[in-house]
Amino acid sequence: MTLYKLKPILYILLSLVCLLSIISPPVALLLGLIYALTIGNPFPNFNKKVSKYLLQFSVVGLGFGMNLLDSVKSGSDGMLFTLFSVVSVMFLGIMIGKWFKVSQISSYLIASGTAICGGSAIAAVSPIAKATDSEMSISLATIFILNALALFLFPVLGHWLDMTQQQFGLWAAIAIHDTSSVVGAGAVYGEEALKIATTVKLTRALWIIPLSIFTSFYFKSKSDKVFIPWFILFFIIAMVLNTYLSIPEIVTQNIVSLAKQGLKLTLFFIGAGLSRHVIKSVGVKPMILGVLLWFFIAIISLIFIFIFY
Repeated sequence: MTLYKLKPILYILLSLVCLLSIISPPVALLLGLIYALTIGNPFPNFNKKVSKYLLQFSVVGLGFGMNLLDSVKSGSDGMLFTLFSVVSVMFLGIMIGKWFKVSQISSYLIASGTAICGGSAIAAVSPIAKATDSEMSISLATIFILNALALFLFPVLGHWLDMTQQQFGLWAAIAIHDTSSVVGAGAVYGEEALKIATTVKLTRALWIIPLSIFTSFYFKSKSDKVFIPWFILFFIIAMVLNTYLSIPEIVTQNIVSLAKQGLKLTLFFIGAGLSRHVIKSVGVKPMILGVLLWFFIAIISLIFIFIFY
């Protein structure tokens, strides 16, 4: 049997392997990356769509394992710091982008993805900024590559720095780009870190609304709509139901368990979505811009957390 015919079979087999209990979220991502860079993904469009929606359903499912009142407290902590971090990353992204001669829109998209929630923020502001396909793909690829690295690096750094579950959950939510890797890193670090990381990240994702409004003025396109990820609303609804209704514990446990399995599959699909072409398309300057912004948000958030938590 030729390699071409084996591609779909291996893709399906690896997807099923990721559902095994011995496979952790980072390993699922690694399997996807290895598969994509050695064999190549036979279903790129399917992979992209499934990873997007499976992540959203998984995040909503995790809401059934969280208490709304505790989550509101976690999300409200450090609100001023969140404002500072979002504004400062956006400002630095625009300024450094000009210095590096990266296109205005690409710089803006990379800064948006770093400041708030990775690909979701980029997808939200791209239509408003009138981004081209190439500008969007370069920005997404930059964030995607750094996001994949974060899933492996952050839990290791967290243990090395002897961070508590709360400290790591906050750090992951602020300094890791996409919700997928935030949830993945939190799951690796511990149950409490997972809850805090997910809640704070989704609270932070609400900044897409004011950012979208600002973007319409910055790029002078006031007639455009504001795009808000629907799953944030359903995540909150899931927490409300879990907090105020007497849902049997066995039901919520099973929902959360399925959500975690969905997350592992999501990470495999995300890894499998990478390609040599994507890596080559990024270029040096956008990647350096993304790394500098990532280091900035990671370091200042770490200092803030160690001082106040």
